[in-house]
Amino acid sequence: MRGRRDDARREFTDNLMGAELTTADAAGGAEKRAAEDHAGSAYLSMLWGALAFAVMGELGHLAGGWCSWQLVAVARTSVALALSVAIARAAGVRLVFLRPATLWIRSLSGSLGILFSFYSLTHLPVSTSLTLSNTVPVWVALLAWLLLGYRPTAQIWFAIAAAIAGVVLIQRPHVAGGGLAVAAALAHAFCWAVGVIGLNRLSGVDPRAVVVHFAVVSTIVALAFFLATGADFGGARLGDWRLAATLVGVGLAGTVGQLGMTRAFALGHPSKVAVVGLTQIVFACLFDLVFWKQRFDALTVAGILLVVAPTAWLLLHSPLQRRGASIHTTA
Repeated sequence: MRGRRDDARREFTDNLMGAELTTADAAGGAEKRAAEDHAGSAYLSMLWGALAFAVMGELGHLAGGWCSWQLVAVARTSVALALSVAIARAAGVRLVFLRPATLWIRSLSGSLGILFSFYSLTHLPVSTSLTLSNTVPVWVALLAWLLLGYRPTAQIWFAIAAAIAGVVLIQRPHVAGGGLAVAAALAHAFCWAVGVIGLNRLSGVDPRAVVVHFAVVSTIVALAFFLATGADFGGARLGDWRLAATLVGVGLAGTVGQLGMTRAFALGHPSKVAVVGLTQIVFACLFDLVFWKQRFDALTVAGILLVVAPTAWLLLHSPLQRRGASIHTTA
C-alpha cells in the first residue's frame, strides 16, 4: 500500500515538473518570438529610414539646382524643428535647453555637419556624398582613441586604412573641382562623430528632447549662415510650386528618416541596425542611375565597397559598445 502511494507521489511530482518545464519552454519561446519580432521591426524601421534619407539627398540635390544650398539646409532644419516640437509636445516630453552642456556639443557639431552635408549633396552625386558621409565610424574609432583612451586594434587600423583607400578612389573624378565637396562630406562625418562621442556621455535626457534641442540649434545655425553669406533667397522661384514642394520634401524626408532611425535603435541591437542603415548608399546609387543617369566606373565602385565594408565592420566592433552607445550614420 505504501509502495503504491510512493509511486503515485513520484508520478504526480514528475507530472508537475514536466508541466513547469513545458510552461518555461513556452514562456522562453514566447520571449524569443517577441525578440525576433522586435528585431524584424527594427530592421524594417531602419530600412525605410535609410530610404527616406536617400530621398532627402536626391531632393536636396534637385533643389540645389534651383536655389542656394544654404536655403536647402534651412528647409531641412526648419521643417524638422516644426515636426519634432509637435511630436514632443504631443508626448508630453520635458524639453531642455541650457543644460546639460554635453547636449550643446551634440547640437552644435550636428548643426555644422548639416551645413557640410548639404554643400556636399548639392555639389556631388548623392551616392558619392552619402558614401563619404557614412564614414562616421572611422572618425569615431579615431576620436575614441584620442578622447576616451580606446586604442585601436590592428583590425581597426586595417579597416580605417581600407576606408581611406576607398575615399581616395571615390574622390578621383572630383579633384579637378578642388575636391571641396568631398572635403565637406568628410567634415560632415567628422562632425557627426563628435556628436556621437557627446551622446556617449549624455544620460538622463529623453531622446525626443535631444532631437528638439538639435532641431532648434541647427535651424538657428542654418538661418544665421544663410543670412551671413548673403545667399540667394530665390524669391522669384519660391512662388514656383515645384521648388516649394521640393524644399518641404527635403525636410519631411529627413524627419521621416530620423524617426525611422530612432525607432530602429529603440527596438533592435544598435550596431546591427546601424549596418542596415548603410542601405541608404544602395538606394542613392539606384536613384542616381535611374534619375540622374549617373555611371560608375570600376574604380568608383571599388571605392564605394572599400568604404562600406570596413564601415559596417567598425559599426559591429565599435569601442563605444562598451558604454552602450549607438552610432548614427546618417545626415
